[in-house]
Amino acid sequence: MIFFYLSAIVFVVACIARILMYAKTPVHLRWELYPVPHEESEKVKHGGSYFEDVNWWQRPRKKNLIGELCAMIPEMLFMKGLWEYNRGLWFLSFPFHFGLYLLCGSGALLLLCAIISLFAPNFQSSGVFGILRAIYVPVGVAGLVLALLGAMLLLVRRLGDSALRIYTTKMDIFNLVFFIVTFALLGVSLLSNGAGQAGPLSLLVGVLSFNTKINLSPLFGVSFILLSLLIAYVPLTHMSHFIGKYFTYHAVRWNDEPNLPNSELEKEVAKMLTLRPTWSAQHIAGDGQKTWADIAMTNPTK
Repeated sequence: MIFFYLSAIVFVVACIARILMYAKTPVHLRWELYPVPHEESEKVKHGGSYFEDVNWWQRPRKKNLIGELCAMIPEMLFMKGLWEYNRGLWFLSFPFHFGLYLLCGSGALLLLCAIISLFAPNFQSSGVFGILRAIYVPVGVAGLVLALLGAMLLLVRRLGDSALRIYTTKMDIFNLVFFIVTFALLGVSLLSNGAGQAGPLSLLVGVLSFNTKINLSPLFGVSFILLSLLIAYVPLTHMSHFIGKYFTYHAVRWNDEPNLPNSELEKEVAKMLTLRPTWSAQHIAGDGQKTWADIAMTNPTK
């Protein structure tokens, strides 16, 4: 239980730290590719933007949230981009990621059932509680199977594909092995749980009430500790791209905010132009002395 509490704290703090880190990064070079999903639907149809409008800078901007969600949801849930551009990898990566989504959904329902069991025990006999239990069990099982299968397939692909192997680090292998061991042990422990031994719901109720007297099998206890450590570990690594992806889309790919006089964006750009890059690339020639403004006004071919 202590492992779980500490892991939950680490997960929340690490996620917040990641969000703040990304939010404070300098203004990024934008893609400037149209249409942007949050444009008005009429303009999206022909790849246009609000820049087409006469005196656009004098008009209030209209953003299409529905269009943005229609682009985000298929990408987040079904990895639409990977399906279109690397379908072979999609068949390996999608089961892993979608399995994690199902596990998160099952965990949320399990937590709701645990709260009901703890604070409204009379509600346990209701039909709604029965429906919740009937949902989280198959969703959790499906998620566990898909995530485990996906992690194993991705590990085989990384080890066996010569083109992918050159991009594979020891940490990539460790991450997948961590998922495989944790999920496999969790599945075995649940299947081997005997009568009278605590299952996921009883364990979570015990965690919320700090009841250390529940009958927990050693194997399930070890798998629960591993799961807690995995939860804390994910946001500390590059697997936190579930946070970074939001900023990649909204601050880079879909950012079409105009750089108007006296705007916050103009102030940010002006501040960036005073920085002194030290990039060694020939076309930049950043020696740590010249500012971005100096470099931008210099012909790199001379």
